[in-house]
Amino acid sequence: MTFFRQHIAPFLIVLIFVVALVAVSARIFIPMDMAQPAPIPSQSVS
Repeated sequence: MTFFRQHIAPFLIVLIFVVALVAVSARIFIPMDMAQPAPIPSQSVS
């Protein structure tokens, strides 16, 4: 349990942080038309 707390848990925390950072910063490289939310098609209610 001590090994998990001292080695594995901090690694997992840093890994999650790095993945989140990459996901957020990847929007810089997406073309502007793809960075916007997808348009919602209008559907007629019948």
